[in-house]
Amino acid sequence: MRAENPAGDEVRDARQRLVSDILRLQARRSPDKVALVYEGQKDTYADLERLVSRFANRLIAMGVGPGDRVAILSHNNRAFVLARFGIIRAGAVFTPINFMLNAAEVRYVLDHARPVAIISEDALCAIADEALSGLANPPRIKAYIRHTGAAVPVGWDDIEDWLAHPDDSTPAVSRGEDDPVQLMYTSGTESHPKGAMLSSRNLFAQYVSCAIDGHMAADDVDLHCLPLYHCAQLDCFLSVDLYLGATSILMRAPDVGKMLEMIEAEKVTKLFCPPTVWIALLRHPDFDTRDLTSLKKGYYGASVMPVAIVEELVRRLPGMGLWNFYGQTEMAPVATILQPEEQLRKLGSAGRPAINVETSVVDDDGRPVAVGEVGEIVHRGSQVMLGYYLDEAKTREAFRGGWFHSGDLGRFDEEGYLYLVDRKKDMIKSGGENVASREVEEVLFKHPDVQEAAVFGIPDEKWIEAVTAVVVARPGVTADVASIEAHCRTHLAGYKRPKAIHLAESLPKNASGKILKRELRERYVPQ
Repeated sequence: MRAENPAGDEVRDARQRLVSDILRLQARRSPDKVALVYEGQKDTYADLERLVSRFANRLIAMGVGPGDRVAILSHNNRAFVLARFGIIRAGAVFTPINFMLNAAEVRYVLDHARPVAIISEDALCAIADEALSGLANPPRIKAYIRHTGAAVPVGWDDIEDWLAHPDDSTPAVSRGEDDPVQLMYTSGTESHPKGAMLSSRNLFAQYVSCAIDGHMAADDVDLHCLPLYHCAQLDCFLSVDLYLGATSILMRAPDVGKMLEMIEAEKVTKLFCPPTVWIALLRHPDFDTRDLTSLKKGYYGASVMPVAIVEELVRRLPGMGLWNFYGQTEMAPVATILQPEEQLRKLGSAGRPAINVETSVVDDDGRPVAVGEVGEIVHRGSQVMLGYYLDEAKTREAFRGGWFHSGDLGRFDEEGYLYLVDRKKDMIKSGGENVASREVEEVLFKHPDVQEAAVFGIPDEKWIEAVTAVVVARPGVTADVASIEAHCRTHLAGYKRPKAIHLAESLPKNASGKILKRELRERYVPQ
């Protein structure tokens, strides 16, 4: 039976829930509870609600309307959070930009997204201005966030003036659950970033997945250190905390020593880090001297966690449950979750599909493969993005067969747990055999001198692609390449062993902690 809907938008408005509603609803439930702490300043849920409406009403007064993109280029700070929710409340599309990009890379995003407004931290305004030069359709509105005291080019508004707008009433903006609210550009570790369009329906579905399968609650005290321009920190943690009514402590950047200090001082109960930051925490000299007993929930994701580090975290933080969140921007972003009780029993697994996600592993023709066989990981469900902005061809390619194709290779075990094998693009074809870079990295991580490792293929006349490794030694250790080679001979078949092992002081990473193998390939290709 088909339901008639003579009231149209009124029925739709009564039935839907939008991201712009989150703070308004929590301000009613817990108006005086501390929602956000940043550099000593505390905002309650009622405070955030008023400020976000002022911000939204100022945007609307400047002619920003539904569907307009508003870009932001900034490190973590209080204004970033207010801007994010204010942009969405005005009906516009929140478009964060990676602050580690150079001017040409920022220009690419701006040229593609064509925002009507850009907000930049003062220290990044010069890069933003350089990026804006030469654009055919530059944003007509520019505002800066006062933070470092850096000089700001002429023509930029002070965002504090926007937050002082006199009207703090909730603006009446008509938007639907399937309208875009965020335009998230993929990390671009291998190519130009693509703009993933996310709606309120996408985001609320994934908030529920995180809250239920990640055991999140209103009494959490969460420390946010990773960049908010990235979907993991923003939408798996900060937004879920605000949705549930938890308390969020925000740091500008993941300063490891400061993080340990804050966990102790603020009695932090919950922390997300990519593997590279968890490793840095474990190796910091203050790790064993700080009281970290308040920390009950730890999460990792963004890249694969070495098995040896999982075992060390479980051993050294016995009171903390550990979750693995696997996903990607296009999934809003979580797709599968490994629970604390499964960490050691299912070492190396990405877990099982989150409650609002269906996951399969398929062959090149889109057919499900048998248990234990490797194929491409695909997903479907209400969390999957709307599509790539202004790119129908890539959208069709990604959604072929009615599933979102992740580009990751994996396999299911007999209990339905997913194991990542590699990115399709990171599979190395050496001497006619497939070599999974992750398998080689896991072996390298077991060497006592190795702190970080990255494995990739480079062109080779004999092998077609030569397995190549770059390793970073543990602090205070002088790594010996011969010892590492001997370790590989013991644990890897000949065709999987690195043909060259390079020592480095650090590995290039993006702001979310992903290792940039593209840069490593360029650096180590023989000249």
